[in-house]
Amino acid sequence: MSAATETVEAAGTGAAAGAPAAACCAPLTASPLSDPDAAALAETYAALADPVRLKLLSLIAATGEMCSCDLLEPLAKSQPTVSHHTKILAEAGLIAGDKRGRWVWWSVVPERASFVRGVLGT
Repeated sequence: MSAATETVEAAGTGAAAGAPAAACCAPLTASPLSDPDAAALAETYAALADPVRLKLLSLIAATGEMCSCDLLEPLAKSQPTVSHHTKILAEAGLIAGDKRGRWVWWSVVPERASFVRGVLGT
């Protein structure tokens, strides 16, 4: 076998003769997710896996802060339904509420703002 043939065959296998095998692609992350991180991320994505919650999150993100009373009309949902959806987003750590009198004012959790921008494509 010629040296050129060996080089072509080694290139086809991803390794030069006698050299350790190299990864075909660079890894996307430095390390895989830990079990707790994977569970937390799955919970976050489960909270976002509903069109009403995505729209609700986008309304809050677009205004910076929004009263529950102002979410009813754009979502075309009742107060208990809006409350249910805000609770799920709050439990996922995406929004936080500040009760003022009878209503809760919602805003994106500052530490999650970058993630929310990425999810909403803004």
